[in-house]
Amino acid sequence: MPRHEWKSSYKPKFEFAISDTLSPYQLYLIFRHNEKYNYNNLWLNLYVQAPGKKSEKFTLELPLATNEKGWMASGMDDLYEHRIPITLDPEKVNFYKAGNYTFILENIMREEPLQNVMGVGIRMEKKAQ
Repeated sequence: MPRHEWKSSYKPKFEFAISDTLSPYQLYLIFRHNEKYNYNNLWLNLYVQAPGKKSEKFTLELPLATNEKGWMASGMDDLYEHRIPITLDPEKVNFYKAGNYTFILENIMREEPLQNVMGVGIRMEKKAQ
């Protein structure tokens, strides 16, 4: 993130090519921040464009910390990385069709820009069977 801040106008885009349509997949949000991040959650819109379909919008509140345990992340020094599983409505998005899938992340937190954010990303993995 430029200057460690996520402006709402910055909407990172990620593309994945799916060729194995028999395997189930798990989607993850990767979120990195420093110890000065002010919130115990993250609100965002996730836009998903599947092959041959219109884009679907999902509004997500993702927990990052609890009062009891603190950050729910791996950390080193003052940096924390969250790997949060994202479950989408299978009626709207599934990965059973071969092709390119596009994901766009939109920050919808009240703070503008969102401070102390080091990076954000999407990871897709085949689920163990």
